[in-house]
Amino acid sequence: MDSAAADGPHPGPGPAANPLGHGPVLLLTGARLADGRVVDVRISGDRIQAVGTAGGLGPLPAVPGGPTVTTGARIDLRGYLLLPAPAEAHAHYDVAFSAALPTPPPETPAELTRRVTEAALTSLGYGATAQRTHVRIGDVHGLRRLEAVLTSRQALRGLADLQAVAMPRLLTGRAGADGRAQLREALKLGATAAGGCPELDPDPAGYVQLLLEAAREADCPVDLHTTAADPVQLARLAGALAPLRPRVVVGPCGSLAPGAATVLANSGVRVVCLPQNGGCSGLEGLASGLRPAQLRDLLKARVPLAAGSGSLRDGANPVGRADPLEAAYLLAAAGVLDPDAAYDAVSNQARLALGLPPVRVDAGFPAELLAVRGDSLSGALAGGHSRLVVHSGRVVSRTSAVREFADTVALALPRQSDGTDGG
Repeated sequence: MDSAAADGPHPGPGPAANPLGHGPVLLLTGARLADGRVVDVRISGDRIQAVGTAGGLGPLPAVPGGPTVTTGARIDLRGYLLLPAPAEAHAHYDVAFSAALPTPPPETPAELTRRVTEAALTSLGYGATAQRTHVRIGDVHGLRRLEAVLTSRQALRGLADLQAVAMPRLLTGRAGADGRAQLREALKLGATAAGGCPELDPDPAGYVQLLLEAAREADCPVDLHTTAADPVQLARLAGALAPLRPRVVVGPCGSLAPGAATVLANSGVRVVCLPQNGGCSGLEGLASGLRPAQLRDLLKARVPLAAGSGSLRDGANPVGRADPLEAAYLLAAAGVLDPDAAYDAVSNQARLALGLPPVRVDAGFPAELLAVRGDSLSGALAGGHSRLVVHSGRVVSRTSAVREFADTVALALPRQSDGTDGG
């Protein structure tokens, strides 16, 4: 049986020892990095202030004329791997958890906000300190779903950064008049990006042109759904969006046609794939995930590749999970990416897709970190249930997994506290 010491990272003594508290300084001790080094990491404000050998970092040095800063939390991360925090690059929180309901979920502001917030916190608990959710607007939905996401975004300030992509279904012709008006209003309200699926509009090229006009007017990025099944249509889409690159993301490209990887590489756009099942509620029809050969085509063409979850128990994937490490595991298990590249797809590549700066466990970088139980990245991807999440220099989530066995085996059982069981 695991002892109480296996409950997770432990703060040092003192009044500021609460690991979910926020002091001016946060000291993470005994953490293992992906390259095998064991270090202490000192965080000041929202930045990593110093990284040094284990036991080598003390309180923050005094500013000339000011006191030495000693208050804050000290957290023992022995047995944990410390990584740049992952990001959720492609989610649909407005329909999260809907697959388990006997009828379509109510569209009241309170219910929508509750569901979006629960989805965002679920993702945060897995480590995603930055998240992007696509939100349907127009038609019967109006702006209700977007308003719920914006309300949730405000409530989550200090815990996670939540971005919203406004998705009108139609934009062209008389039928798209409502979508055009709603898109411009959504961007004025605070939607982060303009999006949608051009393939669902009778005029995909016209859809892209109208979307581009709205994005230019609002000075915002574009994040589009596409199956990438038609290379000619994809080339037109990429050509139309060229003036906005590198602020263009497309995905999930689950039906990538031959030659499409070259088109995407020449266009300068970023691709977000969805390794769980390749689909999401932004597309219609059955999901089609990228096969290993297609992923290799994208990598060979040097297309910037990020990975997201896509679905969180909605109609597109009733068992969908919001765990970035799950997406990285699936990429690595397919044999296309090694563990380092697979994790990079859900961390820094995902952050770049969201327009955010990269993170390294090094001085000067944003304090966006994930501590996960394990002695290596491979071990963390294979298990890694116990996690501690740092956002903007503050511990914002902690998950502690305790594994127990019946006392019937004579051999010594593995203990979580040694960091070798991936718990």
